[in-house]
Amino acid sequence: MYRIARVIGNNFVCSVGEDGQEVILRGLGIGFRRKKGDIVPPAAIEKVYALRDEHTKSKLMELVKDVPTEHVAVCTEIIEYAQQHLGKKLSENIYITLTDHISFAIERKAKGLEYKNGLLWEIKNFYPNEFSIGQHAIEMVHERLGIQLSEDEAGFAALHIVNAELDTDMSDMVKITEMIQVILKTVRNYYGITLNENSLDYGRFITHLKFLGQRIARRETMEGDDEQFQRMIRDRYPRDYVCAQRIRTYLKKQFHCDLSEEEMVFLTVHLRRVSGSKE
Repeated sequence: MYRIARVIGNNFVCSVGEDGQEVILRGLGIGFRRKKGDIVPPAAIEKVYALRDEHTKSKLMELVKDVPTEHVAVCTEIIEYAQQHLGKKLSENIYITLTDHISFAIERKAKGLEYKNGLLWEIKNFYPNEFSIGQHAIEMVHERLGIQLSEDEAGFAALHIVNAELDTDMSDMVKITEMIQVILKTVRNYYGITLNENSLDYGRFITHLKFLGQRIARRETMEGDDEQFQRMIRDRYPRDYVCAQRIRTYLKKQFHCDLSEEEMVFLTVHLRRVSGSKE
């Protein structure tokens, strides 16, 4: 049983769950002519947003006042589909970022204004699973709302999903994507090869770079004290270690961070695998 703690609008109310946590309830007309203390009929509840972060909860309350209920509903479906498809929970903040973005994209579409996604190729190639979800997202928008968003918007949606996976700011996610692009170019030029983008080693390398970018954005570092192992990797794979040093120099210049020796070891091993180096 839910009792209204605060009416947000006709279709949204705040309530307190059985565990004592404040939740947001969505339902058509759920807040119409209702007041604090009223019991919410179970049949009126379409969705319960049990957000734990108070800041995110507050932001969602503000957002739902301005965004059409049907936009919130379809974005919630997209988020739930993404979590099921990826097999993981996403940062609660995606309820704010993705809903706000898609609602604004729909608004811009109605005005004939559409943004080009300058990172579309990178998003397709670096985050194929998330891009597939982004494509499904624009299909859902079309099915539910009759509005056809562009492939560029599928890319933007994918970036929001990656951002929620890594729990970083969107601006950091753009920088991480650009960072991956530069590192891959450095690797291709250094080894003089075309990387096999369908290989398992390539996928693992991209994943490593995503989390490396996350650590850089958070000013975190991977530390380890096994100096013997670090020396063994440097001695055994000198060519790959030099490539790692080039990447380290780029990151130091671009992001003002210096990779630890532990980071260098893992980067060197990934470079060895992804390059197929036999030397």
